Amino acid sequence: MLQLNQVEARYGSFKALENVSMSVEQGELVVLLGANGAGKSTLFNTISGLLKPTAGSIALNGKDVTGLKPSALVQSGVVQCPEGRKLFPEMSVLKNLMLGAYVHRRDKAGMKKTLDQILALFPILDEKKDEAAGSLSGGQQQMVAIGRAMMGRPKLLLLDEPSLGLAPLVVKQMFETIKGINEQGTTVLLAEQNAFAALKIAHRAYVIENGRLVMEGDKDAMLGNEEIRKAYIGA
Repeated sequence: MLQLNQVEARYGSFKALENVSMSVEQGELVVLLGANGAGKSTLFNTISGLLKPTAGSIALNGKDVTGLKPSALVQSGVVQCPEGRKLFPEMSVLKNLMLGAYVHRRDKAGMKKTLDQILALFPILDEKKDEAAGSLSGGQQQMVAIGRAMMGRPKLLLLDEPSLGLAPLVVKQMFETIKGINEQGTTVLLAEQNAFAALKIAHRAYVIENGRLVMEGDKDAMLGNEEIRKAYIGA
């Protein structure tokens, strides 16, 4: 589904990504592990078109999408849920959700159907749909962020650090929801520092360090890898 071939990205003279080659197959849930500043968000921004690669190529379903605008990539089915949620705190939950459906704004019936599915997935948001998004708890705000991304009807959902700053019980619920989204047919690429929780729901994982992919494997290999355990899970 998604194929990156020797992708490089820069911020000015700084090389933020170097020689990144990876794939995500249709229906997979793939985790991108890495410490803060390792390049996870940069890689996501490059896939979603917010940052143009300086070398290499990106293909989606066999079609070259290198350098396409973010709006064109959303139309193609690539939707990013950013780190830090990036909600509009003064706007209602419902208005925040509807912003995610902008590319489908002419399909009113389809938007309504998708919204109903999101509110069924997150019943608390149905209760709070008229409240300001900024008044919600951290976990509820993350639900709004994921719901807004899902309103774009992604074929490939990029989730950037969804567990950041959330209580352990909320993190567990969040990962169960992400697993459910994947099982319902959405391919997911998940960037996470919380390796243990992420690997438990993943099919495969990549590890990124200093803008380079340094390791890959299925979840059992990663959970059993001593280096991974020391770096991300704890001995």
